[in-house]
Amino acid sequence: MNKQELNKLIGKNIKKYRLLYNTKNKDKITQAKLSEKLGVNVSLIGALESNNSTQGLSIYNLYQISKILNVRIDKFFEGVD
Repeated sequence: MNKQELNKLIGKNIKKYRLLYNTKNKDKITQAKLSEKLGVNVSLIGALESNNSTQGLSIYNLYQISKILNVRIDKFFEGVD
């Protein structure tokens, strides 16, 4: 798996777990709310989730997302061969 494929997989899993979080919690996390909590531009989250990003996330931001969504960080790598 190359870097671009890994970024797409992580983005897909961020979306999956963000939407799953929203089904289980009263306080919904939108792309805008997630980006605000991370201190990044909302377009980055949107691009990651739609597989249109040419850039990835820092490990720190991925860690922060895992804490916000209450998901183990390894879950974002589901689907890696």
